[in-house]
Amino acid sequence: MTKITIKETQNPTILKFEFEDFITQNQNFEFKNIDEAQESPLAQQLFYLPFVKTVYISGNFIAIERYSIVEWEDVQDAVAEQIAAFVDKGGIIIKIDENKAKKQPITVYGETTPNPAALKFVVSRMLTRNPVEYKNIDQTASSPLAKELFKFPYVKEVFIDENYISVTKYDINDWDEITLEVRTFIKQFIENGGTVLDESLIEVATKNDVTKDEAFDKLDVTSQQIINILEEYVKPAVAADGGNIAFDSYNEEDKTVKVILQGACSGCPSSTFTLKSGIENMLKSMLNDEAIKVEALNA
Repeated sequence: MTKITIKETQNPTILKFEFEDFITQNQNFEFKNIDEAQESPLAQQLFYLPFVKTVYISGNFIAIERYSIVEWEDVQDAVAEQIAAFVDKGGIIIKIDENKAKKQPITVYGETTPNPAALKFVVSRMLTRNPVEYKNIDQTASSPLAKELFKFPYVKEVFIDENYISVTKYDINDWDEITLEVRTFIKQFIENGGTVLDESLIEVATKNDVTKDEAFDKLDVTSQQIINILEEYVKPAVAADGGNIAFDSYNEEDKTVKVILQGACSGCPSSTFTLKSGIENMLKSMLNDEAIKVEALNA
């Protein structure tokens, strides 16, 4: 009889269903719908449940992200029983592809950023859809890769987004002394099946346990417009430089927009100029309001 242990994650919409033994070998899977889940008959069956949004399979667990139509406490036991019954009847969790199980070569190369303390390491595959920043090793529960990078004495901060990792260093070393070491480490870590990011452990970036969409809908119209402008016009540009900009708040009384700079943008000498001459002017023009000011909480 298969034993399934239910464990909560820092994301209230994602629940982990853990097995006693490993169900994958150095591989991580993410399925957004039944068509994507051809490799996993179990994931395909789970997608017949109307509240299943995403299925993650990694190590010794299956993590499921739910839609808000149900609460986990109402359905989690039934889901655990369904998973156990499927496995006990001989159902296949993941179809093993011998070719895929072999070491997958990737390329990693370094790109300079406007921040002399940060370098952007671009990987030839997608790493995450959720940008995550780590300021120290104690924050790295969701990223085994970031945890290992912090063991290098010169690593100050790590930022992961899409297909790249931005590393900010202390001044004890120059980049020409350490770039090859960091690039080689990242390449070997990923090729050997190391987990870059466990999406189920990423903290929700919204308050009061609401989803991003729900939080967005509760904002005033101007705040929504600002977020859309940042997403469409600003984020692609700063991502190219190894960073990210996140909306924090908008004060209607004094017209102040507060943002959070991440990755290579955090601590960058040119960030103040970018905020004032770039983003602030863009918002003034697109919102037709010359009174708007932009401030970075961590500039």
